Parts: sequence; structure tokens; C-alpha cells
Amino acid sequence: MRGANRAILSILVAADLWLAMLAPASAQAGLPVEVINDSTPTRCAEEDNVYLRFQAERVRRFRIEARHPAYVGTIVADRWAPDFTNCSMSGSADHKFERRRLTLYETEEWQLVGLTFPSFWRPNSVPVRVGQRTDTGFHLLQLWTRFQERAEEVLVLYPADGYWRARPLAPQTLRASAYGSSFLVGPVEVQGRPLVDIKEVAFDPATRTFSLAFARGGSATLRLDALDQERIDLDVTLEPPVGPSQPFAALRSMYVTETNSDVAQVAWREQGSVPWVEAPVMSFKRARAVEFWAGRRVPSRHNTSAPDFTFRDFGTRER
Repeated sequence: MRGANRAILSILVAADLWLAMLAPASAQAGLPVEVINDSTPTRCAEEDNVYLRFQAERVRRFRIEARHPAYVGTIVADRWAPDFTNCSMSGSADHKFERRRLTLYETEEWQLVGLTFPSFWRPNSVPVRVGQRTDTGFHLLQLWTRFQERAEEVLVLYPADGYWRARPLAPQTLRASAYGSSFLVGPVEVQGRPLVDIKEVAFDPATRTFSLAFARGGSATLRLDALDQERIDLDVTLEPPVGPSQPFAALRSMYVTETNSDVAQVAWREQGSVPWVEAPVMSFKRARAVEFWAGRRVPSRHNTSAPDFTFRDFGTRER
């Protein structure tokens, strides 16, 4: 028995050592990126005063997840109406256009719609290609899907300035959920506000992939990889990498107070570290992270059901 016990003990010790060797490798997985906070205070709930930029030298791929907030099951009254209290929005939409709405692609399950607004803050007219068809002049592209006998809009892109919004399918407790934070993908520059200058957009319905060609060179793809009533996962690739001196992605959001915000808290995980570090969004400065979360712990009166966002799986190669 003693010999058997020693043998079992040896196996357990060996297993423990094996797990101990695996843990650091798992914790160190992923390329670290610089996350820099350029947010500014505001009293206007419709101003994108939260600006988190992601920079790294060699990033060619990463994932973005939008997930319902942890408190979504407690929401009794959802709020997503605009609140222009303490706001001055003059001069934000100076360029005039002819309003239109056009269905670019449609099946029983999916629909892509292009919208042109009567006015917009930039004059850009970006071609949008779906299959052999190309149209231009849209300020908003809406991707809709059918779920439980109703249509749900789950992903949008503003081609003229490169802003995206995403949300999961509505949870069982709500008929619909709100958009909140926006994100940028590609070489981010500032022209009055942060933007990505897009030259052309193409959409592949078979793979639910948007392909972007940028005005100053380079390209990206954004593929809708997973979608359910918990989260939407987006797989992003960049070609070539943007480089260390310019953001390759950014999160834009709003914070007035913790209960009047689209993002109130951030958390990140550093390379080689198992636990997460947390901070209020307005006091956060910068981090070198392999995974980064931005969201809310308590319900807000602004876009109450809007999702939290996680950026992760940064890498140097395409999947």
C-alpha cells in the first residue's frame, strides 16, 4: 500500500507541476497593446467625451465583443431617448444631402440597408459594394437579422467617418435593447474628432464580412463571428498593421456620472497576470493590456441596456 500511495502521490505532484507550467503560458497568451485614455469631462449626455485608443506595432488581428451588461435582467424601464440637456450641437451637421433608404441585400434571415441623412458632418461619399452592385452616398449601413419572428438591427457602420455600433440580440426580458458606445477600426486620425477615413466598403453576405479600404492605404475586414442573446463577437483583421504611432482601434463613448453614462468603468488584464485591474473610466490613464473591458456595473438612465465592450485576442497573424 505504501508503494501504491507513493505512486499516486508522484502522479498528483507531476500533474500539479504540469498545470503550474501551463498556467503562466495561458496567462501570457495574447499580444499586449497600449490602451490610452484621452477622455475629457462633459455635462452633455450626447457628447462622445470618452476616447480610449488602442496602439501597438504589429497587431494584425483582434476581436471585439459586445455583451449585455451584468444587470440586464433587472431592467424594468429601459431608457434610450436622446438627452440634450447641457448640450450645444451647433455646426455638427453642415453638409446637406437628399434623404434616401435603399435595401442593398436581403434574404429571409439577413438584410443590409443603406441610409442617407438630410445632413451630415462630413461631405464624404463612400462607395459600398455588395456582390456586383455598387452604390454610394450612404451615411449609415444597417445589418438586420430575423430572430423569434421579428427583425433586429445588430450592427451598423457610418462609412463617412468609420464609426461602428454593435449589440447582441435582445435578451428574453426585453423586446429590444439599446446601442451605446461606438468603436473605430483601422488607422484612427483626428479631423475635429477621431475618425477612420474609408475609401470603399464591400460586404460579403455569405460570411457576414465587411471589407474596408482606407483612404491613405491599407485595408481591414470585420466579420460577424457569433451572435446570440448574450453577445455579438466580431473578428477583425488589418493589412498591413497600422503601426505604433497611430491607433489601430478606438472606443468612443459617453460619461457624465456613473448613473448617466454609456461607459463608467474599465478593467484590463496585463500579460502574465491572471487577475484583472479595475478603475473608473475618467480616472484611468493608460495600460498595457492583453484584454480590455469597458462597461457599467450599475444601471444608467442613459441607454440603460446598452452593451459592455471587450477588446481581446490581439495577434500578429491572421486566423
